Amino acid sequence: MNLNAEYINPFLEASSIVFKSILNVDLRRGKLVIKPSPNPSMEIAMIIGIVGGITGEIVYSMEFNMVKKIANVLVPGLTEDQIKTEYVDIMGEIANMITGNAMNLFASTDKIIDITTPTVINTKVTPYSPQQRTSLGMTLYSPMGQLELNIALS
Repeated sequence: MNLNAEYINPFLEASSIVFKSILNVDLRRGKLVIKPSPNPSMEIAMIIGIVGGITGEIVYSMEFNMVKKIANVLVPGLTEDQIKTEYVDIMGEIANMITGNAMNLFASTDKIIDITTPTVINTKVTPYSPQQRTSLGMTLYSPMGQLELNIALS
């Protein structure tokens, strides 16, 4: 497992940038925990694959209630049924923004990584069973709810 802060901090910083600039909320970091896998514990997961010299996954997850709050900021006026239909696209955009910001942060260092297109799933409908790989987990707290971040890199 690679717990090098140079690989972890860009994803934390990118999350904070997106939530502050797009949703106007601050993310407060919780405690770091070591987990046996990056498996998300919350309902909606955004999965970003890392390939190249460093490989692994970045998995963000949150409860659907937080997704509804994010959707209401990004696309005001959507009904709950519309959100249930559109949340994959909405959260995919959030994941793309986080990924883009992380890539910009990596570009300012000598660390070269390749990131896959993010995938958004509802873990109650599509269980996600990542490779058993020791992971760093952290909960990020916001007024909209909790965002779980699991990082598994090697």
